[in-house]
Amino acid sequence: MATLDPPMEIWAEGNAAPGDGGAPLRGSAKGLLGRLSSLRAKLVVPYVVLTLTTAMIGMFVITRLVASTLRERFANQLLEASRVAADSVVRRERAHLEELRLLSYTQGVGQALADGDAAALQEALFPLVVNDGVQSLTAVSNEGRELLSLILDQATSEYLVSRGADLTGFELVRRVLAGQEDALGDKYAGLVTTIYGPYLVTVGPVRGGSGQVLGALMIGTRLESLAADIKAQVLADVIVLDPSGALMTTTLAEPEEGYEILGLAPYDVAYLDPGKAVELELYRRPYQIHYAPLEVRQQPVGVLGVVLPSNFIVATESVSRNVFILIFTAGTLAVIVTGLVLASRIARPIVRMRDVSLAVAAGDLDQRTGIRGRDEVGQMAAVFDLMTFRLRRRTAQAARLHAEAVRRSEELAQANLRLQQAQQQLLQSEKLAAVGQLTAGIVHDVKNPLAVITGLTEELQENAGRDSPFATALAQIRENAVRASGIVTDLLKFARQSNPEKRYQNVWDTVRTAIRLNDYLARKANVRVEFDPSARPVMTLYDAQQIEQVLINLIQNGVQAMPKGGRLTLDVREAPPWVEIAVSDTGVGIPEKNLGRIFDPFFTTKPAGEGTGLGLSVSYGIVATHQGQIDVRSQVGRGTTFTVRLPLRAPGERAAG
Repeated sequence: MATLDPPMEIWAEGNAAPGDGGAPLRGSAKGLLGRLSSLRAKLVVPYVVLTLTTAMIGMFVITRLVASTLRERFANQLLEASRVAADSVVRRERAHLEELRLLSYTQGVGQALADGDAAALQEALFPLVVNDGVQSLTAVSNEGRELLSLILDQATSEYLVSRGADLTGFELVRRVLAGQEDALGDKYAGLVTTIYGPYLVTVGPVRGGSGQVLGALMIGTRLESLAADIKAQVLADVIVLDPSGALMTTTLAEPEEGYEILGLAPYDVAYLDPGKAVELELYRRPYQIHYAPLEVRQQPVGVLGVVLPSNFIVATESVSRNVFILIFTAGTLAVIVTGLVLASRIARPIVRMRDVSLAVAAGDLDQRTGIRGRDEVGQMAAVFDLMTFRLRRRTAQAARLHAEAVRRSEELAQANLRLQQAQQQLLQSEKLAAVGQLTAGIVHDVKNPLAVITGLTEELQENAGRDSPFATALAQIRENAVRASGIVTDLLKFARQSNPEKRYQNVWDTVRTAIRLNDYLARKANVRVEFDPSARPVMTLYDAQQIEQVLINLIQNGVQAMPKGGRLTLDVREAPPWVEIAVSDTGVGIPEKNLGRIFDPFFTTKPAGEGTGLGLSVSYGIVATHQGQIDVRSQVGRGTTFTVRLPLRAPGERAAG
């Protein structure tokens, strides 16, 4: 194996190799040039000076500009008050949702809505409305008719009752009754103006047991009281406008110019800038109004304005502000320019080291830094290049050894797998061959006497009649002879397994035929058979009659494994190089100790006289003649799954099959 020489040129131009004791480096470090070229000097000295200078200038400038922050603080206060006000509206709408849920699920409300019984509604809802302090509640039938409205009179603190209004023209009610939903659900909210004043309302459906809409409930809060609550929270006056910009309510007293001065034009509403405040003179004093879109349930329903007086802002500004701005700007620019120059000189080799390190970490071991210098970065780059060279050489050796080990491991694993498969097939084939030879030798000698016994028994039954004292015994003789004849027939089928007559056809057709032939057996056992009736065809080369026999055996075993009923599932899928047919039941399962013997001839766990133990052996032989596989997975108490695998053949392989 060829060896690579280390790149000794990386130690040129004054860099000391690791093995030379570092004498040149120590000699240069004693001089002024060594101290000035150190990385610490490059970083610490310039930035200490610049930082101290900039800090002193900044402190000097900031002390002169404190006064200018008042206006910014006022703007922030106005913006924060607007956000708190919007959050208050959202919280009130959430409270509406909670009250809607409570009222909608109150016993008797749904039935009263369905029956249009206003008296029952009032009896069910009025105590809850009074207890929760609901300001407005309207119950609407599914035809859009007002069945009952309870409105709190602010003057008397009593509830007014209203009935019979047509609410089909109310957009929010119409959507709810139509069963429409938006991104947040089936409830809608908005601002409405009624004869009792403007309200923030939330409308939700009342559904029956099957999900049908029986009607709707609408809960509202007077905007006047809501605005008063918001004012108490944000310590500022509040304005609420409708989507067109017209005033709905406000906590301000009426200005001399009238309330119209507080509204907005439709164009201003459409192009509203939430970050900008409007200056306005009210009551002969300056005010600022912050207008923002009012959104409820992610839908714009109007405009919310917060009003604060601005006459307390001190407008005095320092005459020398421009001088301080110029000084601070010059100092900042000097720091930026100097920092860029220093960063370019110091960071360039570090960035190069980073890029090379990332490339090496990603697997590119051919990278080199190419950095030369006397400082710490130059020494580190030289050591890094040498380390990369050695790593590249060792990695190449390790890769060759690993590839060889992987190749041999794969060959060994494949050989072991083929040996295990061949051993299993040989063992099963030997069992089947031995049983086949034994069966072929005795089946004909047994079947003919059984036929004679059956025939004579039937003749004796006919001659003796039903009242004969031998009638019961003759019936038992005939029944056992027929059962023995069936066992002999199964043995004959087992002994005469023929070569399959394969055709290119749809596996699902054979599965459906097997299901149809066992339909009565499944229904009698209260077993539900599940499969995909619209599954796409899965085509391959096989003997339909023989595979049908395999499926019938598996289906019957699955049904018999579910004496109390259950579910039997069949599925066909392509899993190249196989076509897999899965038969799963939810029966009693197979104990682990029996899984290795279930394909043995004459092995059965059924009671005596109910099985020959040849069904799975015959199925195994049929699948083997198709060059296929059959395996089983089972959990006691949960069920069993048999999987039949047939080779996936293309139409062009018919002749080869």
